Amino acid sequence: MKEEEFAAKLKAIGAEAYVVGGWVRDYLRGAKPKDKDYLLCGCREEDFTKLFPKAKKVGRSFPVYLLRIEGESCEVAFARRERKQGQGYRGFAVDFGTEVTLEEDLYRRDTTMNSMALRLSDGEVLDPYGGRADIEAGRIRAVSHHFRDDPVRALRAARQSAELGFAITEETYGYMRECGKELAGEPQERLLEEMKKALASEAPSIFFRALQRAGLLETAFPEFAALIGKTQPEAFHPEGDAFEHTMLIVDKVAGDTTSLTSRFAGLAHDLGKGTTPEEMLPHHYGHEVRGLDVLADWNQRMTLPKEWMKAAAFVIKEHMRAPRLSKAGKIAALLLSLGQSGLSIAEFNAIIRADHGSLPIYLEEAEQLISSMLEISGKEAPKGLSGPEIGAWMFSQQVQALKRGLRSAKG
Repeated sequence: MKEEEFAAKLKAIGAEAYVVGGWVRDYLRGAKPKDKDYLLCGCREEDFTKLFPKAKKVGRSFPVYLLRIEGESCEVAFARRERKQGQGYRGFAVDFGTEVTLEEDLYRRDTTMNSMALRLSDGEVLDPYGGRADIEAGRIRAVSHHFRDDPVRALRAARQSAELGFAITEETYGYMRECGKELAGEPQERLLEEMKKALASEAPSIFFRALQRAGLLETAFPEFAALIGKTQPEAFHPEGDAFEHTMLIVDKVAGDTTSLTSRFAGLAHDLGKGTTPEEMLPHHYGHEVRGLDVLADWNQRMTLPKEWMKAAAFVIKEHMRAPRLSKAGKIAALLLSLGQSGLSIAEFNAIIRADHGSLPIYLEEAEQLISSMLEISGKEAPKGLSGPEIGAWMFSQQVQALKRGLRSAKG
């Protein structure tokens, strides 16, 4: 069904259809809009189902339907008012009668740039709360006190600040701070989803800094709050404490690779510094070992993606020694283990380069060195060897191949 047909059928019964939310925001920003969400005003549910019998109801507490429009399965929701009467994002009483106006529905939403609507009947954009001006000014502003009704909106504002490069207004930071108590009880997968989207931005650090400013970092991601105030040797880390260093690294890695796995591994590389005893500061001896424990505890709480866990654990263990290895056997072992790390050579190198400023020659030439080592096969082993002996022989030959490759690389 064409969008024009959808709108015309509703108009014929006295109802109006609108496109709302992120599509309108991106349309006005000149960015490529994503999926369309539709909103209906002045429509009874029984009339809608008669008009569109193939629509599938998916909403429980209020009418939301899936309907194919322009070849896509789209959400069609009825305009509603909400009254907070419980905890979290489900603690609402909802009204969705035909008397609910567009302005009332938009008022309950989070930020002004997400509270605009495009009327399908004539293409006019309705902007009752100043979203267009806020987009032009590059600011994220809450529509009203309803912002705090869903505590994860605080993370969404921080994430959109990272994605769009927009500044969060002081009033909105105030609402974000008020979300802290309820945020602690939210499902962890909702928090993880916002972090995933933030990691996909050009500067993921903006997300964590916004949460820090709102006083929510300790609640949402205590692993990073623990890094604040953990001093480091100034000669090696002029940027400041372990939190500042971590923010610097995740942005540098984001500048080198689009891989969320490598960005997360860079973000997690110094988690152990958050548990460094105060009397040890500014040094962080053994933070690689402690970092694995912090990562495991985080996963216990939030259930991180398996590929993230594997890559982060590898980086935590290896990020300090990788630039300093000099013995061929240890270099060979590290390079061969990269294949099981969940990271490509380029992704691992992006993290090490961000953390240390440069790469040792064996990492610069890693692709060729690994290729030459993998050419060695157990089929070439001397007769009489078996089992572990063949493996030991293979590794010794791989080390020799590595040495030859390094000599060649050094000229």
